[in-house]
Amino acid sequence: MLRSIVPFGPQHPVLPEPIHLDLVLEDEKVVEAIPSVGFVHRGLEKLVEKKDYNEYVYVAERICGICSFIHGMTYCMAVEEIMKVEIPPKAKHLRVIWSEFSRIHSHLLWLGLMADAFGFESLFMQSWRIREKFLDIIEETTGGRVIFGTAKVGGVRKDVSRDKMSEILRKIADYEKDMHDLANVFLNDGTVRNRLCGVGVITKDEAYKLGAVGPTLRASGVCSDTRKIGYASYNELSFEPITEKDGDSYSRCKVRIRELFQSAGLIREAAGKLAEGPIEVPVKGFPSGEFFARTEQPRGEVIYYAKANGTKFLERMRVRTPTFANIPALVKMLQGVQLADVPVLVLTIDPCISCTER
Repeated sequence: MLRSIVPFGPQHPVLPEPIHLDLVLEDEKVVEAIPSVGFVHRGLEKLVEKKDYNEYVYVAERICGICSFIHGMTYCMAVEEIMKVEIPPKAKHLRVIWSEFSRIHSHLLWLGLMADAFGFESLFMQSWRIREKFLDIIEETTGGRVIFGTAKVGGVRKDVSRDKMSEILRKIADYEKDMHDLANVFLNDGTVRNRLCGVGVITKDEAYKLGAVGPTLRASGVCSDTRKIGYASYNELSFEPITEKDGDSYSRCKVRIRELFQSAGLIREAAGKLAEGPIEVPVKGFPSGEFFARTEQPRGEVIYYAKANGTKFLERMRVRTPTFANIPALVKMLQGVQLADVPVLVLTIDPCISCTER
């Protein structure tokens, strides 16, 4: 059969990110997908030579807007480990709370984009309407809506009072009702199921061997969540990784929906342990050594490698983002699907190309 090559991206009406794929087609069937990386390049890792280790927190937060806080926190964790800095318990709980708010608003954003990808515009608007409510809470506690600016080496920059936290927990309880209605449509509506069920299947072994992370990995039945290593205060919280077994687009959607409610529960639990006390410790001197820090972003595991030489500038900083890890799995799941399913499948890994290419 005659084969043709069709470029997909970096500009496409469905794509929120400039990903580029060359699709090898037989008629309307995709037989191979060849990714091209490098369309976006900002030289962020090079900036460690010009920004001192404290200033670089602001750069790390801007590697990705949606995962901003977790990027900054992971970088701080790497430097703190090198400098043997132990942050206060309250700062650890606040890091968990803001991390889970990041997860909620990221997943709600993704659900809206997914609904938009298959033309369900009212579902798209409802997803983003609920997300706005959570962004309002984030703004109340950090001063920012997407870029939080609260991570710092030695703790966090902002405090949340007990009264404010009680008010936030009441709001979350109200918003969960809206999220249940939203989840009911995504999980039970025939339109959604027809577009997602059985599409882009990747088996448990394939997901594991290809190095997939996050919801993409857990939707194939692999019980892996970096939060279980116990960074920040996750070792004090009770939760288990959310998994599904079918490995299709519907399972990846279902994992993220279930994680919305898990995150709300983790915020409640961390808030219940929030005691009075300092939110940071003084950090003196310059780092010397190297460390790998790992955390769980909404899209999956992110790894920060920092190498310091005893000066105020790091010698090396390297980031391995979850989208980069999920691209091999995406290439695999695209094989054998129809061309019309490609935009939906690309979105199921929740791609962030600014994260990936930096």
